[in-house]
Parts: sequence; structure tokens; C-alpha cells
Amino acid sequence: MCAAKKPVTVLVVDDSAVVRQTLTAVLESDPEIKVVGQAQDPFVAAEKLKTLVPDVITLDVEMPRMDGITFLKKIMTQHPIPVVMCSSLTGEGTETALRALEYGAVEIITKPRMGTKEFLEESRIRICDAVKAASSTNVKNRVLTPRVSAGPIPNKIQPKLTADAMLPPVDPGSRAMSQTTEKLIIVGASTGGTEALRIFLESMPANAPGIVIVQHMPENFTRAFADRLNSLCEITVKEAADNDSVVRGRALIAPGNKHTMLKRSGARYYVEVRDGPLVSRHRPSVDVLFRSAARYGGKNCVGVIMTGMGDDGARGMLEMKNAGASTVAQDEQSCVVFGMPKEAIKHGGVDLIKPLDKIAAEVLRLCGM
Repeated sequence: MCAAKKPVTVLVVDDSAVVRQTLTAVLESDPEIKVVGQAQDPFVAAEKLKTLVPDVITLDVEMPRMDGITFLKKIMTQHPIPVVMCSSLTGEGTETALRALEYGAVEIITKPRMGTKEFLEESRIRICDAVKAASSTNVKNRVLTPRVSAGPIPNKIQPKLTADAMLPPVDPGSRAMSQTTEKLIIVGASTGGTEALRIFLESMPANAPGIVIVQHMPENFTRAFADRLNSLCEITVKEAADNDSVVRGRALIAPGNKHTMLKRSGARYYVEVRDGPLVSRHRPSVDVLFRSAARYGGKNCVGVIMTGMGDDGARGMLEMKNAGASTVAQDEQSCVVFGMPKEAIKHGGVDLIKPLDKIAAEVLRLCGM
């Protein structure tokens, strides 16, 4: 008989008692997670860490006495533990949470809020998945640079939808429109992807092919993330808006909480940004983007799948490959979590496996540059 799987242990750090209680209820609605402690500020958390070693810490961004960034730096230098930043949707909190990713935080989640039953269930899935993803990370692989009362938490597990929920499957007998001179780069990433994307996009020349990216990230964070990358890169980086053209020298990042799909009209490529259900437990979903790239881009595309937990993108990458696209996966050694690339490789959708610092050069080669 197999031994029961050990639950992921979590220390919840937040100055609001209501948030601590609600977040604990959300996390413990998943049988694979156990909250082993709560702390109202980093000083109390530091005392608890003298005798308690959780698998993951959820950390409020803004707290009295010591802010989340300062405490995060102490954790990373003294005894690294995967940290998930818990943020409100305010502009200031958004900026601070993004800075936390640069200092070693693994994920960002938004604090649980009131909403419909469906909203609460989606929020529960995202929060629990983020914590479980964090528990699987190798913190040494982090690349560093300087009213909530929601009522009872639903326990029902939402069916895991595929890209069929947004687009019909690609007909194996059909091919995407004929090849043009323009190549496109289509990228999917999740846990650890914010820093991986920075490294990838900073290596892109000003005349790089058009790029469309899905990075699993909450709404309101993707715009600030895109703006930050835009300030660092030679290419333009922006949060995708419906009907944005995919053109040379520009990368479009799917907005949080919206699916983003590649479309084509004649020689023009553009994106469609839409609502829809969680696909592969995510919105935006890499599978949705990859399927649309298989349908409308075909062999004009180069697909890239990067660090992340789960299997989002694995089926879509195989569809891209079957449609004639070249495909590249990040290797295990350079991944923070070797989940999504591993699943894409297992599904047979990957042509090449490369370390993070070699992916950009390989993709440009495949694009004829």
C-alpha cells in the first residue's frame, strides 16, 4: 500500500485577521494543503520560523512594522523558503508584488474577495495551485535582480477544461494559411516565468519577429509587468489589447484573467482577447494561445514553453508541431519548476530542449535571423 502523500505545509503572514482566516479556509479546502501557522506581521513570523519550517510562506505585500519586501529579502538570505506574495489589486501593491518577484518570490496571488460562487471557486483553484506550484520550486534556481468575508469556501473540484472550451480542435487534415515571410514567436510560461521572460526578451533585437506571450499572472499585474519589461528591452513590450497587431519589434503579453488568441486576416496577424472559462485551470491559458497559433500561424510560428507547474500548453504545443511549427522547451536544469516543459516533452510536441540562456538565440535561428 502506498503511503499517503504528505500535504504542503503553509505559514500565512498577513496583518488582517480576516484575511488570515479566509486564506486559511481557502487553502485547507484542498486536502493536499495544510496551514501550520499564522502570523500578523514579519516579526511574529520570524519567531515562528525558529521552530517551524513550512514548505511555503504566503506573505502580505504591505504590513506595519516591516514590509513584505524587507522580510522576503531576509528569508531569501537566511533560510530560503518558497514565498507566494499575497496582494490586493491596488496600483502600489501591484508594483511592490512585481518587485518581490525580482527578489525571489515564486508567485503572486490576489487576496480572496467576495464574488459569485463561480468566482470563488476559480479564486480557490488559483490560490491553491499557486501554493502547490511554489512547494515544487527550487528556490536556488530563482534568478534574482536588484472585507474579505466570502462565506463558505466551496469544496467542489471544477472540471479541468481543455482548449475545446474556446476553439474547436485543429483539423489534422488541414494546414494553416500558406507561409509568409513573417515569422512569429509564441511563448507560454508560469511559475518562475517572470524572470525567464525577462532574460528571453532582453536578448531580442529591435527587429525581432512579433511575439505573443501567455504568462500565468493575476489581472492588473500583467500591465505593470509588461511596462517593466518595456523599460528593459530593445523591443516594445505591452499588455495585449483586443485587435492589437502582431508586428516585428513588439511583444504582446496576454492580460491576466483573459484568454488571448492569435488570429490572421490576409497577411496581418493580430490577437483576440476574450473572456471564457478556465482552460487547463488557467485564464489566460497557454493551450488556448498555442491552439490558435496552430490554426492561424502553422509553420510561420516558433513555439516556446518555459518554466511552470502543471500541463498547460502541452497539448497545444503538440498541435503547433503537427501544424508545421518549430517548438522549443526550456531544460530542467534552468527551470524553477520543470512541469510544463516536461509535460510538453512527454506529449511529443517538442523539437528542441535548451537552457534558458540559449533559447532566444535558438528561436532567432529558427526564424531565419
